This record gives sequence, C-alpha cells and structure tokens, in this order.
Amino acid sequence: MTDGIPAASIESFLEELARGARTLARRDPVLRPLVKEHGLPSFRPHMDYYSTLVDSIISQQISSRAAESIRRRLLDAFGGIFEPRTMLQAPDELFRGAGISPQKLGYLRSLAEHVTDGRLDLPNLPSLSDDEVAAELTAVKGIGIWTAQMFLIFSLGRLDVFPVGDLGVKRGLRIAYGLPEMPTPGQAQALAEEHRWAPYRSIVSWYMWRVS
Repeated sequence: MTDGIPAASIESFLEELARGARTLARRDPVLRPLVKEHGLPSFRPHMDYYSTLVDSIISQQISSRAAESIRRRLLDAFGGIFEPRTMLQAPDELFRGAGISPQKLGYLRSLAEHVTDGRLDLPNLPSLSDDEVAAELTAVKGIGIWTAQMFLIFSLGRLDVFPVGDLGVKRGLRIAYGLPEMPTPGQAQALAEEHRWAPYRSIVSWYMWRVS
C-alpha cells in the first residue's frame, strides 16, 4: 500500500498513467520528446488528505523554504501529526509561535471545523466527481480553485485536470508551443482541444511544469 492506497489500485493507476503518456505522445508531436525525456509523471494518489490541505494553506504566498520551516515548527508543536479536532482546540498562541499568520490561522480553523463537523468528508472525496470535489474543498475558507485542482491531481490522482490559471502551466505552454505570450485560459483550452489532450490533461500539465 502507498499512504493507504492498496497496491492493486496503485498498479492500475500506473497502467493508466502509462497509457495516457503513450496516447499523448502519439497525438501530439510537441509532447512526444517530453514524454521520452521526462518519463512518466511522478504524482501518485494517496490518502493523507488532511495534512496535504494543511500544507497547502501554510504554503500560500510564501517561499517553499519558509513554508517548510513553518510546517516543521507547527508539526513539532502538535507532536508530529496534524489532527483536525486537536488543531481546532489548540490556542492561537501555538499557531503564532510556529509562524502562522492571523489570516492563515483563520483558514486552518475553517478547515478543521469543516472536517470535524462532517461538512468536508475527506474519506468520501475519491467517490466524487472532479467538480464535486472542487465544490467541497472551496467551501472551506482559504481554499480556492487552484488548491482544489492541485489536490485532484496530486492527492486523488485525477488524470484530466487542466489548471489553465497556473503560472507554470502557462509558461510551459508558451515555451513548448512557441507562443508569443502567455496563453489565456481560453487559448490554453483551445490548444487542449486542437491536440486532443483529454482525458489526460493532468499529464500534459505535469510536462508543462517540467518545461517551465
């Protein structure tokens, strides 16, 4: 098992991932050398959903180094595990001592409340559609559509998510396809339709991150 995912499910996911990469390489000559150079995307589904969402809130608008430092301090303060009920009951001073801003503290409280009272049923997320997952997550204060899209790709292993607002994806598209400027969301969607990337747009996004 990988973070709670049965080995058989991981194997099935990897088979579909490989099928997707082969399909994209066959359909799109621009992607063909990228698939060869970078191999299969590295993301895998897992079930550590709560900690992932905590990390995503901590990381907002700060460098990866700063985020990791704050995360470690907060994790130490909670004894090595993020648990919603414990985080909901903890005093504000504990969060501030780890470097959490008042705004992000509000976001973390909102996340803990939604999970604790059942409004956000994390174990049920894999059974929902992409749009339903996004709706559930963005109901939490501080979680937007970009975070929901990253969760769909990197936590649930959804293969047809296309975060057209992501800077890395836009930069990768501009470089790989020789565009004169960053594509608009509409232009990115048009590229996806032209090159028939569905149902593997998450894979395309991963290759665009490698390019950018």
